[in-house]
Amino acid sequence: MKILRTRAASVSRQGLCTALLVASLTAAVGVSPPHNIADADDTKPGPDNPQGLPHGTPNLTLPDLKPRSPGPLPPPDKRLDGSDAATGIPATALDAYRKAAQAMRTDRPDCHIPWELIAGIGMVESHHGTLEGRQLLPDGRSDRKILGPRLTGGQFAVVRDTDGGRYDDDPVFDRAVGPTQFIPSTWESFASDGNGDGVKDPNNIYDAALGTARYLCADGRDMNKPEDLDKAILRYNPSREYVTAVLAWMRKYQSGDVAELPALPGGGSPAPSTPGTTPVPPDRKPGNTPGGSTGGSTGGSTSPAKPTPQKPGPQKPTPQKPTPEKPTPEKPTPEKPTPGKPAPVAHLDRKDVAERWQTTEGTAFDERARVRATDRTGKPVAGVQVTFEIIGDTDAYFRSGAKATKVTKVTATTDKNGVASASQAVVAGDRSGDFSVRATVDVRGVKPVDFYAKVVAPQADTLKQVGNDTFMAAPDSAFAKRLTVIATKNGKPVANLGLTATVTATNGEKDATSGPYFKDDQGRPVRTLTLERTNGEGKLMLPELFADKNTGGYALRVTTADGKTLVVQLLVRQQDQKPAQDQDQDQGGKETGSPATPSTPPSTAPAKKAGATS
Repeated sequence: MKILRTRAASVSRQGLCTALLVASLTAAVGVSPPHNIADADDTKPGPDNPQGLPHGTPNLTLPDLKPRSPGPLPPPDKRLDGSDAATGIPATALDAYRKAAQAMRTDRPDCHIPWELIAGIGMVESHHGTLEGRQLLPDGRSDRKILGPRLTGGQFAVVRDTDGGRYDDDPVFDRAVGPTQFIPSTWESFASDGNGDGVKDPNNIYDAALGTARYLCADGRDMNKPEDLDKAILRYNPSREYVTAVLAWMRKYQSGDVAELPALPGGGSPAPSTPGTTPVPPDRKPGNTPGGSTGGSTGGSTSPAKPTPQKPGPQKPTPQKPTPEKPTPEKPTPEKPTPGKPAPVAHLDRKDVAERWQTTEGTAFDERARVRATDRTGKPVAGVQVTFEIIGDTDAYFRSGAKATKVTKVTATTDKNGVASASQAVVAGDRSGDFSVRATVDVRGVKPVDFYAKVVAPQADTLKQVGNDTFMAAPDSAFAKRLTVIATKNGKPVANLGLTATVTATNGEKDATSGPYFKDDQGRPVRTLTLERTNGEGKLMLPELFADKNTGGYALRVTTADGKTLVVQLLVRQQDQKPAQDQDQDQGGKETGSPATPSTPPSTAPAKKAGATS
């Protein structure tokens, strides 16, 4: 779950913090003294709770334990008076934690979860979504996904893929995702929409914070009860050191000795700076601070230097000349795109289309790939070329143009809403299997979007002969009739169903080595043939059958891929031969391998012509 490197705290600080936890766990949430709950059964990790299995290396660095300066503790929504940026919380993250706690006061008022506890998880897991220089965007996402190690075993648990790579970009093994590092299967149970945008995304700190709160409060836990608080954190990560770190940060935030780090223009939070200073965003002019911020300037003022005193006269305007030249460096600001060119794309996301598709062999998917391009601030970007490409071992294709040209790559351009759609439908080939449709833009660092497609074989529950024709031929000649079959499921025709025909003995079981045969593309005799697929009416007329020099009774077995079978009797005899009654056979089709009864006399009704062709 955690991809932070463990930064060991000193033994004295660890020991002091552990001692303080035992003595003041209650003080953190305002309840009676705690008792020993380290061995509670439901804190043990198990296979049904992968979140509670070893899945990462948390950051166990502890905050500075120096006491806060004397004075009354400010109310929770005003605890922003600290100036230590190393322990500060980005404004976006702070807003997410507070909104999550507020939502829980409505949904689970008996849980009593403080926002500082959620913040403690966020700090230990990902430094509030800013791990390794990441920045928080205004909508709550980090500018780069936070992914934990692949859970392939070794020092971590083995958790095979449960989300098809939807959240963690890994279709083989799971990885913890987002600022609070949810394992995908756990997120499915606690997925939340913390910012009301209609999306539940573990990579968004608003959604992740609310999901974390719900996870900690699960099973009726009350954070005002020390034993429940302890169990909840152990349930998140089965490590006593982890509990120590989370609670230490929670108390740090509850003390009010913490700074709210300002958001960068375009989203994000500044990286921690030297304690005792307020970091200044790199693109902010020195000497200017955002509204309400206590951050000062660094590197001196940018106001023009005082001019050298000059004698009165026409030279008075001289000192003013440098003033209009100072804004010159601001002209190439990347925020202003060149006319006619789209703004830089930072994200590509699915737009109103399911992530997983399915259809049967030979048919078109109902879905069409559709994505939305946005910049770093979350605004749509128009005029961006998006490439949609079929990826994988498949014969699927985009149906393009009136001639139905088969292509595996198409392009589209984003509209004013930043949306681009593949105008052509994806048609499944004649093979079952999985593949993906991938959307990409030619911009470095922008991750592709995959749509996962599955092709399954059509299935029938009934395979029948059309009509009641009998099938006879003289030696070394062609059969006068051709068999037509129809496939149905629940009484409805099944199109595009693959079939195989085999010449057998009369019981339809043992394959024949002589007797009737088909011809392959080279005109050679074959007794097993892969047929074309059924048409839109579920029907297929078989190729012409031929007889060799041998006479006698045979059968033709027609089967589907999933084992449905139709057996039809064949007879080869001399034209002037009068068959004995015990050789007469019912030439009608027999379903599911039922052999014909030799003693049954031939039908005297006139033969009907097969009613359809493929």
